[in-house]
Amino acid sequence: MRLWGNDYNVREAAGAFGDLGTLIPFLVGYLTITKLDPVGVLVAFGVFKIAAGLYFRTPMPIQPMKAIGTVAISQPGAITPGAILASGLFTGILWLTMGLTGAVSWIARITSRPVVQGLVLGLGLAFMLEGVKLMEGDYLTATVAVGVTFVLLSRERVPAMLVLLLFGAVVAIARQPALFDELGRMAFRFRLPHFALAGLGWEDTLTGVLVLGIPQAALTLGNAIITTVEENNTLFPDRRISVRGVAIDHGLMNLVGTSMGGIPMCHGAGGMAGHVRFGARTGGSLVILGLLVLFVGLFLADSAATLFKLFPLSVLGAILFFGGLELAAGSHGGGLDKDDRYVLLVTAGVSMWNMGAGYLAGLLLWHCFQRGWLRA
Repeated sequence: MRLWGNDYNVREAAGAFGDLGTLIPFLVGYLTITKLDPVGVLVAFGVFKIAAGLYFRTPMPIQPMKAIGTVAISQPGAITPGAILASGLFTGILWLTMGLTGAVSWIARITSRPVVQGLVLGLGLAFMLEGVKLMEGDYLTATVAVGVTFVLLSRERVPAMLVLLLFGAVVAIARQPALFDELGRMAFRFRLPHFALAGLGWEDTLTGVLVLGIPQAALTLGNAIITTVEENNTLFPDRRISVRGVAIDHGLMNLVGTSMGGIPMCHGAGGMAGHVRFGARTGGSLVILGLLVLFVGLFLADSAATLFKLFPLSVLGAILFFGGLELAAGSHGGGLDKDDRYVLLVTAGVSMWNMGAGYLAGLLLWHCFQRGWLRA
């Protein structure tokens, strides 16, 4: 079925789950370690996945901001829920301002193609490496998951992702038979998110801005804005987007999402590659996943932890691995001269450690080459 420029079919449904490798681990960490209310978190994700699918009409992912999420989950005593919300509020104001003033467009104009291609390659390799890490310790399941996925992806009639998710659920229940009973005891309970910023204090605000928000900014610029726009416009030239529009979108998404108790959210080229690798070609995949997440947030938020148990880390690692593989394989380094290849590879290598640092390193090296200060 096609509606408002989006397709709604088995292929889009399969592709909808292509970024679970990054989404689920962060959601589990936020809900179980930082103790955020799952209603606000899940409803915000659901609403903005639907909105992104309808507006962009491409598989534009909605993901947790990774730098903020990593710090928040790894330091639960020092990082409060209020600080997390403050970081989202700061992020929203920052990118709305950058978009409305056009500052982000100027930054994009001074960013050379080899730097952008290096960001794409580095992000893809980093996702592959992170996927391998998630598969560690469960090599049998991981090997089966990767092998089956390779086979099914070469036969487009079979939705590889849906088979992979079914395989993961069977493995999870076989290993934890009590999980089947837990699923049977899930009860529907309708809850709406509440306005979450009323009690925000200065200490939480300072922590959210200085410890979480500012370090995230460079990563958001490199991955969620510049690289995502590059990936979208390469894959879907008939549905082009701009860095200015995506920056404004980030601003509105985080201002509204944080207000309802959601976590800082962003787009991401890796998530888009994951959606596309498993079959998504339109925004219908995001609408399908958004409706599912929204339903869970409104009616099954108290049982979200139980549902997450259906996704073994090794299977999530396989999903992340293939998303990274799709992204890395799509980076275009052919036809570049030696200087530009150096820029691409330096950007990619540093980006595997830190996307913001990779962006700055590649940009600096490219301008040094252009001015004749250095030679490859």
